[in-house]
Amino acid sequence: MVCKNCVVTALSYTIKFEGSQNIALLPLVSTHLARRGFKASIRDRKIKIGEAGAKEFLDFSEDILDMHELTFCVDDGPWRPLSEMREILATSWIDELLQASAVVSYSQPIVNRERQIIAYEILSRFVREDGSLIYPNEVFDAARTRGRLYALDRMCRMAAVRHAKVVNEKVFINFIPTSIYSPAHCLQSTEQLANTLGVDPDCFVFEVVESDDVADIAHLREILAYYKTKGFQYALDDVGEGFNTIERLTDLQPDYMKLDIGYVRGVHADAEKQRVAQLFLQKAQEVGATPLAEGVEDEADFAWLREAGYELFQGYLFGKPSAIPQRELPPLEVKRA
Repeated sequence: MVCKNCVVTALSYTIKFEGSQNIALLPLVSTHLARRGFKASIRDRKIKIGEAGAKEFLDFSEDILDMHELTFCVDDGPWRPLSEMREILATSWIDELLQASAVVSYSQPIVNRERQIIAYEILSRFVREDGSLIYPNEVFDAARTRGRLYALDRMCRMAAVRHAKVVNEKVFINFIPTSIYSPAHCLQSTEQLANTLGVDPDCFVFEVVESDDVADIAHLREILAYYKTKGFQYALDDVGEGFNTIERLTDLQPDYMKLDIGYVRGVHADAEKQRVAQLFLQKAQEVGATPLAEGVEDEADFAWLREAGYELFQGYLFGKPSAIPQRELPPLEVKRA
């Protein structure tokens, strides 16, 4: 069963009237909405309306009400300044994207020290009705604003699991910890789909992203423990950046440690980046995590990281994300004297 957080239903807006001027004008606002055909309920100096009615309310009220004395909530959420309502209304397109399951799974190869493809990271791409792509950060920002992060993360995760059957190799799949309120409930569908497709749990590595937003580390541990008990592995992404410090690497003890791209690019010629890369490599080895360098674009960086002891590599040097899994690496460029 899919929880209500993952089902895209119409939003309702409740606007609270405060201030004598606003309260006196409440009947006028109510009459206008009714005349325009928008169903609204009024109780305790509050108006509850749907999305289209909320847009009409804003347009009509901006010139007659003191907007600073109005607050609103979406469904049963917290009260917020009315100034934030337009931002939420402007993201209504994300609902259409979710209802249409307009996600396409791309894959990017991950190689070993011998430049052999041994896994892929599955990346979500989103398409408009005309077939053009929408930038992922635009989609996730809209989902976060509108409270659709649960639904979006689930849609992407399920699509990635299906794509794993196509890839037929070990796959790394991103997930956002804050979008999972109950591991046993939210991740049950992931496990069931993998079983239905006949893909072994050992083929999946779930990658913690946006971990800087995780306030409840105990909850994150609960999620990772659930994955572990089901036979899945997990990776810590962007290690070295923000939240993902030496302490967090030690605390979570992932199966894979992905060094942040900021310490990969140009590492062959930067002593400070080399120091950090070696520091995280040593800690990864101590906790039993396989070290992976992401964002490798330069042969010299690859050579340095490989010599230092990194075992897996990902980046444009080996292949860009593509809708069809890349099975062979591009030929090495031979520099002529």
